[in-house]
Amino acid sequence: QSYPQRTCLCASDSQKHLLYKMPKKRRNSGRSRHGRGHTRLVDCTHCACKPAKDKAIKRYIVRNIVDSGAMNDIRAAAAYEQYNLPKFYTKNYYCVSCAVHSRVVRVRSTQARRVRDPPPRFRRKPEDKKKPAAGAATAKA
Repeated sequence: QSYPQRTCLCASDSQKHLLYKMPKKRRNSGRSRHGRGHTRLVDCTHCACKPAKDKAIKRYIVRNIVDSGAMNDIRAAAAYEQYNLPKFYTKNYYCVSCAVHSRVVRVRSTQARRVRDPPPRFRRKPEDKKKPAAGAATAKA
C-alpha cells in the first residue's frame, strides 16, 4: 500500500527528502486536549494505572445506596412516608484497555469511528399503567 507523498525542504535547501504522511486512525488522536500542552493524570478505577484525564474514558454513575429488594423493606419501616434515600454518586475513570476489557466501550469499525453522535439512551417506560396479572383474570372466571 502506498501512502501519499509530500516534499519538504530540510535544513539545506539543496536536499529534498520525501516524507510519507502516515494514515491517522482517529481525528483527535484519541485525546481531547486541543491546544493544551499537558493534562493531569487520573487513576484508572479498574487497574490503577495513570491515563491522562483527556484520554481516559469517563463515566458518571448515580446509584441507590441500597438495592431494590431492601428498598421496599426500608420504605415499609420508615417513619416518614415521603423519605427519599440518598444516592451514591461516583465518577469513574478507565484507561482504554480496561474500558474495552470491561465492555464500557466497544471496538468500532473504521466507518463507525467517524460517527461522533452519542449512542441513543434507552429509558425505562413509565410504570403508570400496569397490566393486570394473569392469575387475577382467571380467578374471576
